[in-house]
Amino acid sequence: MRQNWTGASTVPSLGLYPHQWSWDSAFIAIGLRHLSAARARRELETLFTAQWADGRVPHIVFNPDVPLGAYFPSPDFWRSSTAGARVGAPGTVETSGLIQPPVHALAAWLVHLADPTGSARRGFLSRMYPRLVAWQRYLTDHRDLGGRGLVSIVHPWESGMDNSPCWDEPLSRIVPARADTFRRADLDHGDACDRPTDLDYGRYVRLAADYRDHGYHDASAPHRFAVEDPGVNALLIASERALAHIATAIGADPEPHRERVTDLTDALVERLWDAENGIFLCHDVRGGGPIRELSCSGLLPLIVPGLPPEVSAALLRTVTGPHFGLGSTTRMVPSYDLLGAAFDPSRYWRGPAWFNVNWLIERGLREYGEHALAEDLRACVLASAVSSDFAEYLDPYTGRARGTRQFGWTAALTVDLLGAVRPPEPVPHEPTMRRASDPPRRPGRAPAGGGRAGGPGGHAGHGPGGHAGDRARPTGPTGRPDPGPDTGPAEPPGGPGRIGLSDPSPVGPAAAADSGTGVEGPGTQDGTTGEGVGRSLGDRPSRSGHRDTPAVEPPVDVPGTTAAARAAQREGTLR
Repeated sequence: MRQNWTGASTVPSLGLYPHQWSWDSAFIAIGLRHLSAARARRELETLFTAQWADGRVPHIVFNPDVPLGAYFPSPDFWRSSTAGARVGAPGTVETSGLIQPPVHALAAWLVHLADPTGSARRGFLSRMYPRLVAWQRYLTDHRDLGGRGLVSIVHPWESGMDNSPCWDEPLSRIVPARADTFRRADLDHGDACDRPTDLDYGRYVRLAADYRDHGYHDASAPHRFAVEDPGVNALLIASERALAHIATAIGADPEPHRERVTDLTDALVERLWDAENGIFLCHDVRGGGPIRELSCSGLLPLIVPGLPPEVSAALLRTVTGPHFGLGSTTRMVPSYDLLGAAFDPSRYWRGPAWFNVNWLIERGLREYGEHALAEDLRACVLASAVSSDFAEYLDPYTGRARGTRQFGWTAALTVDLLGAVRPPEPVPHEPTMRRASDPPRRPGRAPAGGGRAGGPGGHAGHGPGGHAGDRARPTGPTGRPDPGPDTGPAEPPGGPGRIGLSDPSPVGPAAAADSGTGVEGPGTQDGTTGEGVGRSLGDRPSRSGHRDTPAVEPPVDVPGTTAAARAAQREGTLR
């Protein structure tokens, strides 16, 4: 993670993905919070400086210092600052026009919990809240293309699971762009057998170009690909729950967020649950029916509390059954049905196991009481991450590394699974999912965060038609002016020092890094500093040519952190 740090954000990998990616940064911040809460806050704040005035958070924020040919589609393909001007694309930075799954509010809340004192001092939640509200309202207001109360993706890349077999049928209706109109830079860094096919790419390019040529305007774009994805909607629910916690922490009204959690959960179960297969299915909005492919996206609703008991029980059976094989035939949950006709253990999202998906499923298993299975999965994820040199993804049967190595979120989520054991945080009571027999809701609720306050065309926290940053400078929790973006040192002066991953104090070593004291962390709960425990995760030269001492040297397990303590930490985090 230190090697991939650019000074303001973390790239997923130095070669294959040389810019900032949206949901990558959210997962990376979740891991960084254990090492430097200041840097984790900055990771998210840097991403949100590229937020559009309509609320969307683009899936790529381009680094102008990276050559255009290093990645395709490059900034001159997207042309966001000109093509997206009508819907408020920023003019100071180039981005894509697509989005990725909304993990960001969840990440912001977890980052805050890692260092609540430093977070409050910097006004982190107060600054992020209106931006996060605007982002999620973009999804619910502009992307309910099926009119069913669920968010639709308009491009396979928006799912984060680019070439999943779930997209084969709706993509078959798309005429691909000619192969001689673009050059794939990804094949310069990876085996073609691990990557999407040229036919896939031709269709990706066609869809992206059509959206661009309609000014990224959702109301007028044809959106010939429109799919309700259960994974995207489950992550939206998780982040809406996080927004309720954030609202409570800063003195805003959490109730609208809780109501959206209930409404979205109702819609998810009623419209995407498939009892026959025991999994959530994607819905093809344009084709008008379910997509009968079983993918890991259909398992991600395990992170949603309050599912009907028969649904959660069936999902757990599916995770461990023959289609995904967790605990029997596979080391980690694969991205696609082991028995499916399109299964390929090597090709990107058509079968390999991904670390972010397994991190989410580990949380979901704990949510529904499967602590032993979650602990086994956690141990396997940690061992696989280290043995694969933090690979992008793995063969789910053999554990063989696939894709690029030293991948950002693999390293970050490894740190999180090793992470600090803290007392459970008190959180507001949340109602369970509403049933059909429950009385109807009271009408007239104002949107959270002030809804579309700020004038015509504005979103929560925006001026009229402006960006999230184009408003009067907010005050922090003490009433003094907000100090602005968190630019505290990412690491203590003179190097990272020794950081104990199991600091039980409310303000741990990350806060010390934020203050610039450069002190060593208090160490693990058994009194050790963590120094010399296990092998280095990254003792390799930095881009400056100097050999870095890794910020942490985590082993596959951390002395003094019991399974019960880790379970208590996770259960207390967002409940």
